[in-house]
Amino acid sequence: MGYRKFDYEKLRMLAELVFEKHGYSPKDAGIITDVLLKADLMGIESHGVQRLTLYPFGISIGRIKVDAKPEIIKETPLSAVIDAHDGMGQLAGVKAMKLAIDKAKQHGMGFTVVRNSNHYGIAGYYSLMAAQEGLAGISMTNTQALVVPTFGRKPLLGTNPIAFTVPAKPYPFHLDMSTSVVTAGKMEVYAKNKKPCPEGWLVDENGAVNTDAGVFVKNRGTGLGGLLPVGGAGELYSGHKGYGMSMMVEIMTGIFAGGVTSSGVRAVPEKELCCHMFWAMDPGIFCDDREELFRQLSEFLQMLRNSDKAEGHERIYTHGEKEFENMEKVKNSGVSMNDATYEEIVKLSEKIGICAADYLKEV
Repeated sequence: MGYRKFDYEKLRMLAELVFEKHGYSPKDAGIITDVLLKADLMGIESHGVQRLTLYPFGISIGRIKVDAKPEIIKETPLSAVIDAHDGMGQLAGVKAMKLAIDKAKQHGMGFTVVRNSNHYGIAGYYSLMAAQEGLAGISMTNTQALVVPTFGRKPLLGTNPIAFTVPAKPYPFHLDMSTSVVTAGKMEVYAKNKKPCPEGWLVDENGAVNTDAGVFVKNRGTGLGGLLPVGGAGELYSGHKGYGMSMMVEIMTGIFAGGVTSSGVRAVPEKELCCHMFWAMDPGIFCDDREELFRQLSEFLQMLRNSDKAEGHERIYTHGEKEFENMEKVKNSGVSMNDATYEEIVKLSEKIGICAADYLKEV
């Protein structure tokens, strides 16, 4: 399956129009699109426009409530619990992180959780929001149960991403990772391209390691088979540690928010119910000179980049470096889209009265 590149700004306009056609205000459509396209800018195809058609489907079956407003239901000077009321995850996520940032600026730290939400895009979008305000940021979310526990064959955990961002130069330290060995979105891309996945990503309904990404798509929702935690199968390569990290996310999101763990996310088609966590912290609570702290971090990151390279490798990256370098490239050279995603977007556009050809401009 081939790939083509499309003009970023035109694609952004199309995505915003798709959400407006489904009842969102221009402001809210812009927020949702910004989260979505940030993934493509950073080179994270699995969470970018390839998901554009999934949200309208969620709206059509009542899983996503267009008119829902995130509501603060419990609040302290340092924390808040927000009920998304089945609204779009990006809108609840941006509201929750903004609130955490405000609390961190006033009190040094802010911690918010969200329940009854929907898919919120890349976790790193929200931690980066904090870093852009001179703060450290963390975001986590649980997801539909697609990951098996170590030695198990029934998926009871989500891919459960964690993102952590701290300001530095020339780029922030920006870790955005699933606690599964691979994301569900990436498996979808492999399946679309009919490409076998690496051994150690997936187990089938019997708990046996499999390399056919189509098996993941086929078994999704059946309650058997799924992705493996970071570290892979068993304990030899520390799969149990990835399992533990995934459990940490379950606790910080579903348990702390008073919502559901991943086994309850999308347990029925018309309810997502996923939960998120957002944390912002002012490093100034630890030191008199916040900028000196950021300078020290920048020097540490540069030391890692400059360190001796393994044979056959010319560069050592620090987390986020590839993503930030990719952002400018994509804005200039276009967003890559596979043929299957292109066809899905054209079909959706026609269905809601948009001429996709006016916006999907190849570069």
